[in-house]
Amino acid sequence: MGLGVFGSVLVLALLFKHLASQQPNTDEFFVSEFLKKMGLASSQGYNFSASVCSWQGVSCDANGEHIVDLVFSGMDLSGTMPDNTIGKLSKLQSLDLSHNKITGLPSDFWSLSSLKSLNLSSNQISGSLTNNIGNFGLLESIDLSSNNFSEEIPEAVSSLLSLRVLKLDHNRFAHSIPSGILKCQSLVSIDVSSNQLNGTLPEGFGAAFPKLRVLNLSGNNMYGHVSDISGLKSIVNLNISGNSFQGSIVDVFQGRLEVLDLSRNQFQGHIPQVLHNFSSYNWSHLVYLDLSENNLSGDFFQNLNESLNLKHINLAHNRFTKQKFPQIEILLKLEYLNLSKTSLVGEIPDEILQMSNLSALDLSMNHLSGKIPLLRNEHLQVLDLSNNNLTGAVPPSVLEKLPWMEKYNFSYNNLILCASEIKPEILTTAFFGSLNSCPIAANPRLFKRRDTGNKGMKLALALSFSMIFVLAGLLFLAFGFRRKTKMWEFKQTSYKEEQNISGPFSFQTDSTTWVADIKQATSVPVVIFEKPLLNITFADLLAATSNFDRGTLLAEGKFGPVYRGFLLGGVHVAVKVLVVGSTLTDEEAARELEFLGRIKHPNLVPLTGYCVAGDQRIAIYDYMENGNLQNLLYDLPLGVQSTDDWSTDAWEEADNNGIQNAGSEGLLTSWRFRHKIALGTARALAFLHHGCSPPIIHRAVKASSVYLDYDLEPRLSDSGLAKIFGSGLDDEIVRGSPGYVPPEFTRPELDTPTPKSDVYCFGVVLFELVTGKMPVGDDYPDDKEATLVSWVRGLVRKNQASRAIDPKIHDTGPDEQMEEALKIGYLCTADLPFKRPSMQQIVGLLKDIEPTAS
Repeated sequence: MGLGVFGSVLVLALLFKHLASQQPNTDEFFVSEFLKKMGLASSQGYNFSASVCSWQGVSCDANGEHIVDLVFSGMDLSGTMPDNTIGKLSKLQSLDLSHNKITGLPSDFWSLSSLKSLNLSSNQISGSLTNNIGNFGLLESIDLSSNNFSEEIPEAVSSLLSLRVLKLDHNRFAHSIPSGILKCQSLVSIDVSSNQLNGTLPEGFGAAFPKLRVLNLSGNNMYGHVSDISGLKSIVNLNISGNSFQGSIVDVFQGRLEVLDLSRNQFQGHIPQVLHNFSSYNWSHLVYLDLSENNLSGDFFQNLNESLNLKHINLAHNRFTKQKFPQIEILLKLEYLNLSKTSLVGEIPDEILQMSNLSALDLSMNHLSGKIPLLRNEHLQVLDLSNNNLTGAVPPSVLEKLPWMEKYNFSYNNLILCASEIKPEILTTAFFGSLNSCPIAANPRLFKRRDTGNKGMKLALALSFSMIFVLAGLLFLAFGFRRKTKMWEFKQTSYKEEQNISGPFSFQTDSTTWVADIKQATSVPVVIFEKPLLNITFADLLAATSNFDRGTLLAEGKFGPVYRGFLLGGVHVAVKVLVVGSTLTDEEAARELEFLGRIKHPNLVPLTGYCVAGDQRIAIYDYMENGNLQNLLYDLPLGVQSTDDWSTDAWEEADNNGIQNAGSEGLLTSWRFRHKIALGTARALAFLHHGCSPPIIHRAVKASSVYLDYDLEPRLSDSGLAKIFGSGLDDEIVRGSPGYVPPEFTRPELDTPTPKSDVYCFGVVLFELVTGKMPVGDDYPDDKEATLVSWVRGLVRKNQASRAIDPKIHDTGPDEQMEEALKIGYLCTADLPFKRPSMQQIVGLLKDIEPTAS
């Protein structure tokens, strides 16, 4: 059945509303001229004949007369912004042009006197920031970070009396911070890090900002005494690392500090004396502490029992006196500990390597003796014990962990190691000496000094950014901004039952298998895109997957079986053997895989590398820790589905770690999270269809091809693989996954996949997200023979869409938004392909119903 009158009206209502002619000197004319002159073609999803208020990223006032909000972020806009375009939007309050390639601003840009929020971050704008910025008297938030601005920060910032968020980081601003900034007493966040600023802070800086919570001056050439900031009574996040500040650190311990980074400065002092001066300080809020690379002396902190929320401690490279290990084990939340070159003596206490949350431990360049404790911490990824006086054997529990670790260093000790139970790969990459006898020693030549701050800085940046985002979010809420949800990480429960999966061929290493046909496995290269010099061969793939053993088999799908493995260095990958008969030569397949490796998008599963081994093409992907949408939505136990699922994770210790399944009892009970998955998947397809040249048709969009990465971001898998098999895969798609086959594939003259066939499949996934029902075989009220598509479309036509909403999410968001999502799915599943919207239009429609943070 076609759309009919109802569907036609719905299409017009959602996509075009009312056609309007563009007249000069109107907001619509100015914005359309801007987009056209900045390189955005109408083929990229903008219908310039439709009302400007319906365009993606455009918001108008209540009367629809003036544009008040523009969000054109990440649209590949390039060049200098033209005059007589955006600068003429007299009522514009919020402008976001971030993540483009803009090189310059128009002369009339500074006439936007109504502007309250400005984001030009991550562009290529160079030159000085003129005093014209003082024209923005109503500005509350400005983000010019990651550009090429130079010269001084203009004194005219003194006119921005309403300013609350100031982000100028990662530019080339020079000279000192202007004294005019002291007039901006409403500031809550200041970030001028990674510039070329010098001089001292303006006099009275600390007392000028009673509301300031975030201050980041890191990575400049500033100097002076830290007492200049001692008046910041509301400060929560303070980072002044990488400058030349000096004095006593006592002056900064105040308020409710959560993040404190004073590293790479010239602070000095005897720690016990410093402690005595701020013994009344409340340490309980502190989460991140970095005092590394200063001239601090004395003993370690004695107040650790008051700092139970600390996750990151870095005291490396100071001038402490010789002392035994502090009682770090009481800090149960500790994730990162760097005590490199802190004059430690004695033995490493057993409790250290048993701390359950510790992921990085650096004890290098000390005077530690005795044996290495048993390692019982499964989360440890970085372990550096080099340059000490450790003796004895490396415990088996430590050696067993090495293949999964990012970095380990035992060099310059007096350790012994028997190689009988060590994999050859570890011995050849981490140690030197005879492999046939004991002892052998750690190889110092294989380890370059690691920047000890990198691992911990991730936490600091996360905390800094989360603070800034919260502040910015409060501002954006006033302008109708839609904030993203901060997600939390989780793992899925392990299911160890035997998988009844029969592969297209056997993976036993006998003379009849394809593996055995590859006679010189060490001569077949494996290409890893991010590490082109890494010498990995097919032999390493065999080792990573236990010779493609059935025990490492995750699942099978149309493209072939998928295996879990760990490459050298502990890189967790999913190895997909592409078994469908390809029409491409080895060279053509390699070129196509190289092309796919260059395709990057936050909502696509990254192709890490590939291997052409004999007649097989092997694709190597980043491993997706948190499973796929099919498992989560229908509470399927991991490892029992027969689709392209490579989320099966052997969490043998899961029961001991409280890892929860995130199905119906988890995140998918939230409409906001389901919408996040829909929007992310739509963005991935819009990128493939509109952002790639030539456009890429996915051909296999379904719930099991949508994965969640470590940060719970949705990622679409298998993008572009279909082309490697030429037309050989089309028949597979026509036979395809039940419930996902577009209607045109039942007609011989229309069975060629197009972007609109991807749109249809996305519509089915959208129906699944809103209804919680499977495409076929589920229980559909009033029609037991229905499919998900026919059932929902029937309810939408009867204006009864609310009946289809999954009860699990019914009260987690406005029903109107969920009903609108079903109507968008209705458009996507139109019988005739030309009546379906483009993926770029779908992204816009989904953004219009994006839930706001509660």
